[in-house]
Amino acid sequence: MKRRSGNNPKRRIVSVDRLSPETLRQLAERVRYVGSGHHKRYPADYGFERTNPVPTKSLCDALEPVRLAQAQAWLSAGVMHGMISDPVDDGFPKYIWCVAEDGRVFEAKTHPNTLGQYHGYPLENEDDMRISVKRIWDERCQEAGK
Repeated sequence: MKRRSGNNPKRRIVSVDRLSPETLRQLAERVRYVGSGHHKRYPADYGFERTNPVPTKSLCDALEPVRLAQAQAWLSAGVMHGMISDPVDDGFPKYIWCVAEDGRVFEAKTHPNTLGQYHGYPLENEDDMRISVKRIWDERCQEAGK
């Protein structure tokens, strides 16, 4: 898989002091995880008739099926920890990141045509952003006492 450098300015985690806890809470209530059949091996409970994994895309369920409720919980946790890109005019960030309990790092992305609806995928070891997300997640969790 091609190495991603992480130089995309839209793919940067916002400074924790830029957003209030109330703003993050409100955003966490508005974001929805919808998934994408391109990143899934198993349809699980997403309502997909079938999946269509793309060989060049990482699979969020490569190790095990990921249920919709779990994906939504990770998405919300990412928002609550401020692990988002800078929200744009519509109020939604393009990217949200989280680290699962087992240490896997996930990135969720929205599209201008589906504001507030996200699909996600694990960041591969070759992706420099994975290291950055893990480091910032650990710092923010430690500051929050978690």
